[in-house]
Amino acid sequence: MGLARRSGKAKFLFSTLTNFNTMKKSENQKGNTRPFHIIRTYSAGVFAGNIKSRSDDGRRTVIENAIRLWYWDGAFTLSELAQVGTSKSGNCKFAMPAAEIEVTETIEVLLCTDAAEKSIKEARIWKP
Repeated sequence: MGLARRSGKAKFLFSTLTNFNTMKKSENQKGNTRPFHIIRTYSAGVFAGNIKSRSDDGRRTVIENAIRLWYWDGAFTLSELAQVGTSKSGNCKFAMPAAEIEVTETIEVLLCTDAAEKSIKEARIWKP
């Protein structure tokens, strides 16, 4: 099926994916320039933040300004969340950012677009 016949959401995602190379680095609280990522671990969950370092084997990751993404809505997958962000930030359960954490068993690292970074950072901090 040609792009002209696809839904509006498919066109938007296609447009976002083709513009992926225009992403900029974000500036963290310490003034260092590091890209904003979503990091999935095997057992500790999913985090968003600025990667400070990774072990040689890629399994350990130190994340600055780490936000635990306990539940997200308005994006079907983490890949979509990293590309376009959430369209339903009020339904998300994102934790208060931690200055720095080290996670083990990193299994997926996704570079975020500026729009995705903004929507994650602007979502309210979830409190039970």
